[in-house]
Amino acid sequence: MNDLNYPEVGASSDLTAPLPAGYNHLRHRALVGHGRAALDAAGAAVLDWRMHRAAGVRITAGAERAAPGVPVHCAIGLGPLRAGAPCRVIWSTAGGGDRDRHGFTYGTRRGHLAVGEETFVVEMAADGAVWFTVNAFSRPQRWYARLAGPLLPLAQHLFARRCARALTRVAARAAR
Repeated sequence: MNDLNYPEVGASSDLTAPLPAGYNHLRHRALVGHGRAALDAAGAAVLDWRMHRAAGVRITAGAERAAPGVPVHCAIGLGPLRAGAPCRVIWSTAGGGDRDRHGFTYGTRRGHLAVGEETFVVEMAADGAVWFTVNAFSRPQRWYARLAGPLLPLAQHLFARRCARALTRVAARAAR
C-alpha cells in the first residue's frame, strides 16, 4: 500500500476522531432505512461497489468486494471530460464480530487529482435505524484541480448525497 499519496492513512476510518488539518473535510450522515434487512442490503451495496455505480461512478476494482489492499479506479464525468481516480482500499468491515456495521475506506494513489481518503459506513443504531456516513478529507493535488477551488468539495458533498439516495432505494427494496 505504499502507492498512497498522503501520510495520514486511516485517519477517516474512525468516524468520531478529528480529521487531519490542511484538508477539506466532509462528514455526511443520512438515515437510509430501518431494520436488519435494510442494514444487510445497504451494507452489501456499499461493499460490492453497487452504491458507487448507482451514484454515477464508473468503478473498476481488483475484487468484487471492498477489502484491504484492493485497488480501485473510479471515473466520473462524461466522455472526454471523464476524470480518473486511482484509489486503494485500506480498511473494511463486513459484519462478523461487528454485525451492525458494514463499510470501507479507500485512499488516493499516485495519479489521483487529489490527496486524501473517504470512508463509507452503514450501521444500525440501537433503535433499528440504519445510518449511512461518509467521512472524508482531501485537497486538490494537480494545478487544474486547484483551479476548481470550492467546486471540488461541493462535488464531493453532492456525491455523498447521491450515495445516500442510492442506499435508501436499496434499503427500501429490502424492507418489502
